Amino acid sequence: MNVRKFTASTSRGAWSLVREALGPDAVILSNRAVEGGVEILALAGEDMASLAEPVIEKTISETTLQALAPKHQAKLASQPAPLAIAAGTPLQTASSEINSAELHSVMSEIRSMRGMLEMQLAELAWTDQHKREPAKSSVLREMLAAGFSASLARYLTERMPAGASKQSGMEWINTILTRNLATIGNENEILEKGGVYALVGPTGVGKTTTTAKLAARCVMRHGPGKLALITTDGYRIGGYEQLRIYGKILGVMVHSVKDEADLRIALDELKGKHTVLIDTVGVSQRDQMVAEQIAMLTGAGSQVKRLLCLNATSTGETLNEVVRSYMGDGLAGCILTKLDEAATIGSALDVVIRQKLNLYYVANGQRVPEDLHVANQQYLVDRAFKLKRETAPFQFSDAEIPLVMANTAKAMNDKSLREVILG
Repeated sequence: MNVRKFTASTSRGAWSLVREALGPDAVILSNRAVEGGVEILALAGEDMASLAEPVIEKTISETTLQALAPKHQAKLASQPAPLAIAAGTPLQTASSEINSAELHSVMSEIRSMRGMLEMQLAELAWTDQHKREPAKSSVLREMLAAGFSASLARYLTERMPAGASKQSGMEWINTILTRNLATIGNENEILEKGGVYALVGPTGVGKTTTTAKLAARCVMRHGPGKLALITTDGYRIGGYEQLRIYGKILGVMVHSVKDEADLRIALDELKGKHTVLIDTVGVSQRDQMVAEQIAMLTGAGSQVKRLLCLNATSTGETLNEVVRSYMGDGLAGCILTKLDEAATIGSALDVVIRQKLNLYYVANGQRVPEDLHVANQQYLVDRAFKLKRETAPFQFSDAEIPLVMANTAKAMNDKSLREVILG
């Protein structure tokens, strides 16, 4: 690695020196104002290949050290034991001692430069791939526009069949996403088998309305006598009242509980019911009450199956955090809500696939029970790519994609990605 420093009175002058010494393909590492002009650190284009290795060499020449940490040399020169390293001499064997704070500062700059170089290399690699494999770049852009994460998009496009066109590549992507999106297939899982189900999730995700929709479906199948409703939402003003109104319309009694003991008693009294639906209080995924709520439901004596309501309008990062928080001892599955409000749903599908959740229903409105549908994999994947057409101002251009994808290298090692079933 041969990083060189160029100084001139103006940026134009410094850049001319770089071009003259290193050629037009030189890579600019930094550009800063110094006393008397501008200082540029640059690297010859042909030296870029040697930087592709993930580990920086442990020996650093004096020339490189001077280029990386010029501001430290003045400090070291004034110390009793100045740093004196002959060119080409390994840093580890230098006879002079270096102040630990100064060494730490120098190494921090080296690590910073390494990160910057890795970013530039990644951008160059993606730019080169776009030229060599334009179909993959087009498919990648489609996935990003649909809301899928950069890491999943990169993982799949890199594994597309060789020589695939954009159309055949998109068909392959659709097949893989559909195959990895687990659903219940039909609602007999709930309506026929019955059992105790608790709808959980953050505040405002639509748990009470979704509970009412499920309750209406159960009543339509078995009648009101086979269903019971329970609410633990004693914190929110009107929480119990809202579910009570739905229960009155359906002819179903609503029971309110405050803690695990109350819930245990209520479930024991309702054990003759075919289906029991529990509407829980909304809790932020970062609140310790999530763990307390899970403990209450799992310790209630009956086998309570938890269904996590996920807001399709939330970002992938938020949804992933919600799932990890509410996972606890395991979830029976999830329900995607507010599909009618989501500009894109790729991020929600991405999280469901990564976390291997069983998707029961999707909700797309306030009507009870019409706006609740059994999840259909193919429909949801198709919808994800159709919705992206409405988000044109937020789609990435060809010039932006390399920068977006440059930070996905570490994410590619995510175990959840490696477990995605490919064709």
